[in-house]
Amino acid sequence: MADERRRGTAGSIDAVGRAVFGSREGQLTSDGRRTGRFVRMLPALLILGGLVFDSLAPPNFTAVPLFVAAPLIAAPFFSQSRTVRTGIAAVLSVMAMRFADGTSTQVVPVIEMITVLTGSVLALVINGVVRRGNEQLASARAVAETAMRAVLPTPAERIGGLQVAARYEAAQADEFVGGDLYAVADTPYGVRVVVGDVRGKGLGAVEAVAVIIGAFREAAEQERSLEGVAQRLERALAREGTRRYGLDAMEGFITAVLAEIPPGSTSLRLVNRGHPEPILLHADGALEVLAPSVPALPLGMNLGAWPDRADEWAMPAGATLLAFTDGLSEARDQNGVFYDPAARLRGRIFPGPEELLSALTDDVRLHTGGRTTDDMALIAVGRPAEGQPVRRTTVKIVGRGDDAGR
Repeated sequence: MADERRRGTAGSIDAVGRAVFGSREGQLTSDGRRTGRFVRMLPALLILGGLVFDSLAPPNFTAVPLFVAAPLIAAPFFSQSRTVRTGIAAVLSVMAMRFADGTSTQVVPVIEMITVLTGSVLALVINGVVRRGNEQLASARAVAETAMRAVLPTPAERIGGLQVAARYEAAQADEFVGGDLYAVADTPYGVRVVVGDVRGKGLGAVEAVAVIIGAFREAAEQERSLEGVAQRLERALAREGTRRYGLDAMEGFITAVLAEIPPGSTSLRLVNRGHPEPILLHADGALEVLAPSVPALPLGMNLGAWPDRADEWAMPAGATLLAFTDGLSEARDQNGVFYDPAARLRGRIFPGPEELLSALTDDVRLHTGGRTTDDMALIAVGRPAEGQPVRRTTVKIVGRGDDAGR
């Protein structure tokens, strides 16, 4: 039901993002749409061009390469039936031209017709290979997406009386699983959250994500303190490192931030292990960057026992906690300028966590021009307030006004 509600509100969420930051997503994809239209028209243009060329050129010039190219270009992009129709059109066009000029029984025209027919058959074979490859790729994508949902399930919209939203934005569109992670748990000690980033890529990073999330879900229910949860994660990584014959097998180390929002309290507790500092957004647009009082090493460094210390902040009604990985804070524009989430969000008001994440991810894509180099995990946890206004401010976006010429 939660997924259906999210899909049903996708349009309104995108509208919120455009209202807050503005959007040029249509401009970012317009070139792709124009390219797609050109590719769809290209086989027909080649056949038409061949007919025109053959009618205007001297007899010793031939347009056969254009007719051969038409079905070959259609093969990887079009359906089987359309590829067949393109091949038939190319063959019939050559035959019609040769019958029209009365040379259909001569050796060279016959060879031309056989050449176009052979190219059309080859195009049909290529189309079949491409279709089978696409089916296998679609199956692999479905498996990867299922694995991602198993490792990083979408949290419920309400957990422990709090509003929750999470996003995973892959650096590449075809990727579904990476080294960024998040998890939320409703425990006897309050709602507990972890956001982390494995220093590595590939299946090893995914395995490390699974270890951390599994250990967190168990420790969040059992450990009385947030510091205890962090130590359990540390021990889980140490066990896996031993089982996998060394630290390198566990991708080195993991930065993480753990949060705890006790029930019936307006406080927020954090343990930060070398992770980007979370942000606390207040109902009036004010913002706090939650820097740890004592910097700590990431998890899995194996440099001796680390005395974790939880910091505490006030989280009044209407406030929202935003935690993220460095894929957000290290996103760069074309001039190499890092994205600054605190600067972009200060003074903004959002109806809820889902709208906040939607607007934020849209703004990052705008900042980078749609080119990201690192995965990005975000989670927002809001404490709802009675009578909180559903409004937001519109701000100048990157690329307009004074920045348009950059």
